[in-house]
Amino acid sequence: MRIFMALNLYGLLAACDGNNPETTRPVAETTAQDPVTVARQADVTAPTAPEPIELDWDALIPADWQLDKLMDEFDAEDLSDDDPRAQELLEKLKTFWREAPVVEDHDGKFVKLPGFVVPLETDAKSIREFLLVPYYGACIHTPPPPANQTVYVVTDIGHAYEGQLFDTVWVTGVLKVEKLSSKLGDAGYRIEARFVEPYQ
Repeated sequence: MRIFMALNLYGLLAACDGNNPETTRPVAETTAQDPVTVARQADVTAPTAPEPIELDWDALIPADWQLDKLMDEFDAEDLSDDDPRAQELLEKLKTFWREAPVVEDHDGKFVKLPGFVVPLETDAKSIREFLLVPYYGACIHTPPPPANQTVYVVTDIGHAYEGQLFDTVWVTGVLKVEKLSSKLGDAGYRIEARFVEPYQ
C-alpha cells in the first residue's frame, strides 16, 4: 500500500497541469521600476501601482528538477510493498518533496497566482493564513504537493480571506522564497497577500 501511495504522489505531480486553474499566457514584467519598492510605497489599487506578474505553477519549478530520475533509479512499477526498496523509495520521495528546490529569481516580485485554499486552521471561516496549492484535495484528501508547489499565504491585518477549504482564488502580493513546515505540508514560498479574490 505504501508504494502505491508513493506512486500516487508522483502521479499527482505529473497530472498537476490538468487540475489547476489555467494560466498559460506568457508573462513579462510590465514596469522597469522595482515592483517590491513600488508595492510597499503605493496603494496597489491606485492607477500608478505596478501590474502583478501573472505566474502559473510550472514557473515555480526549476527547469532542472526531475522527479523522473528518482523513479527510474528504483524501477518503481516493479516494486511490491514487501520489497525493501519500496520503503527506501518512499522515504526518498518524502525528502525529495520536502526539499524540492525553488526558483530564486522570483524572490521579491509582485505576482498574481491562482490556486486552491487550504487553511492552516481547517475549521476557520475568516482565514488570515493558508496554503495555496495547485490542485483540489491537496494536503487533506491527497498527499501534499512538493514544497515548490505549495505557497504559504499571509493576508494583511484586518483583511483576512472570508471563505472556506478548497475555494479557488487568485492571490496577489509580494512573493518571497521562504520555507514553512506545517502539519499539512511544506511550503517553499510565501506570499504577503494584498488581494485574495475568487478565481474567474
